[in-house]
Amino acid sequence: MHKSWMVLPLLAMAAPLQAKDAKDVLMPEDPEAAAFQSAVGFADAVIAGDKVYLSGVIAAPRPGESDLKPAFTRAFERIGRTLERAGVGWDDVVDLTSYHTDLQGSINEMVEVKNLYIKAPFPAWTAIGISALYEAEGVVEIKIVAQRGE
Repeated sequence: MHKSWMVLPLLAMAAPLQAKDAKDVLMPEDPEAAAFQSAVGFADAVIAGDKVYLSGVIAAPRPGESDLKPAFTRAFERIGRTLERAGVGWDDVVDLTSYHTDLQGSINEMVEVKNLYIKAPFPAWTAIGISALYEAEGVVEIKIVAQRGE
């Protein structure tokens, strides 16, 4: 009995539905950051159809900073540059997820800075308390999804 007819559906399921095109994968413009992200294996953003998926950006205070606003400002500025490189802006953000090592201690300052960039109508937002981030000094990681061309 010939069973090749069973192999074809399995091959079709194994094939990616939509392969990533290199032009749709945004790596950092900074050579040091690009080398790190290439070694670890992640991009600043991936454009898939009409969605732009940004990797998380960590807000970390620098030595001597007494509050988190400068860290959040740096994080949101970096996110804004990535959105621009992807051809979208803050008005195109449809989903925001933030991961906080101290949710209650960081949420108010994050909201204050976030509201300088994200205006009504607001995207969906989920804030999650966690125990640690990849970058030890980080206090919050911010992940964004944007919608292109509505």
